[in-house]
Amino acid sequence: MRVLVTRPAGQAGEWVEGLRAAGLDAVALPLIGIGPPEDLAAVHDAWTRLPGQAMAMFVSPNAADHFFAARPPGASWPAGVLAASPGPGTTATLRRLGVPAGSIAEPAADSPQFDSEALWAVIGPSRSWADTDVLIVRGESGRDWLAGQLAGQGARVGHVAAYRRAAPVLEDPEKQVLAAALADPGGHLWFFSSSEAIDHLEALAPGADWRAARAVATHPRIAERARRLGVGEVTEARPAMPAVVGCIQSLA
Repeated sequence: MRVLVTRPAGQAGEWVEGLRAAGLDAVALPLIGIGPPEDLAAVHDAWTRLPGQAMAMFVSPNAADHFFAARPPGASWPAGVLAASPGPGTTATLRRLGVPAGSIAEPAADSPQFDSEALWAVIGPSRSWADTDVLIVRGESGRDWLAGQLAGQGARVGHVAAYRRAAPVLEDPEKQVLAAALADPGGHLWFFSSSEAIDHLEALAPGADWRAARAVATHPRIAERARRLGVGEVTEARPAMPAVVGCIQSLA
């Protein structure tokens, strides 16, 4: 059974390596394209305002990577500013980019999910957010749930688009992987970590019959989107490598 890792190219490789290390046949089939933002000046401006923020929340590893790609020469993470992460992938990226571990807030390691809700359970009670400035670093669009929670506590919430998501452009090897998965659904397992990836898959294979397909999804919202596509068997797993490996092995 071949596992199709649909994360953006920047993160797919790490998951493919981890799954292969566990003895699974895995291959990258990125279903989200990632590029620089249309308004790079806004990212530069966000860096100048960063020392005055109580917190900057990064929605994903891509948000962190692209925000730091626009870092002014010689700039470092400002003391006293919290860097918030929804999960271990973003946390690892922030640490690689030089954010001190003591400046990072993230969900508990045993959280059932790694998302804004799990992050808020940690940072919400940690301080008073009234009359503070908070920056959310994301793509050109995204969920506003966390921003709503912060604003409800009296925070002034700003957003900056550090990257741009787009439909993937498949090269010939990736087209062959997709064709093989459509021709032999029983021999493949889709690994979904984004509802948007499923949107793009539906556009890439219009009219496909997904009833014999199987998928592992890392969040209930993603699982529901896969079911709406028509995937016959959808299993949920925590978005951590050991949990995903165990889930896939049980299906195999």
